[in-house]
Amino acid sequence: MSGRLIAVVGPSGVGKDTVMEAMVRADPRLGLVRRVITRPSAAGGEAFDGVEPARFEAMRAASAFALHWEAHGLHYGIPASVDADLAAGRDMLANLSRGVLVEAQARFPGLVVIALTADPDVLADRLALRGREDAADIRRRLARAGSGLPKGISAHEIDNSADLTATVSTALAALYPARV
Repeated sequence: MSGRLIAVVGPSGVGKDTVMEAMVRADPRLGLVRRVITRPSAAGGEAFDGVEPARFEAMRAASAFALHWEAHGLHYGIPASVDADLAAGRDMLANLSRGVLVEAQARFPGLVVIALTADPDVLADRLALRGREDAADIRRRLARAGSGLPKGISAHEIDNSADLTATVSTALAALYPARV
């Protein structure tokens, strides 16, 4: 039996990492994929492996990533080690870019997509609170917030504007409907 890669997508500030961490705490069948990102590890937010661009490129050239993409001037990678977790039957949550979903669907049969949404004012407040972007960056990220999913990708759309517990319950019910 193989596990499923569960892509969690949505605009910056929607709470992808917070929701994923809460889902893992709530259900032992789930694991988290730790991304590799070309930003300093001290930047905060999610738990990730920060690497220099040259190191990222060397890893990409060595096929260390199952998926990789560029967004917001950074490079992101999903380690190829996710294959072992999936082969062991574990469902794995990965924070992915909407732009890499078609590739992810081809690479991971049975890919499940959870698309988180939130009210634009909530997104703006969350982006400002995390302190990683200036006002111009926040405006650019908010402008992209309404971007839809690529053609042929279906998703469980879940609003994360308010209660985290409700968001997690809704997401787990979508993933494991027999539980409800």
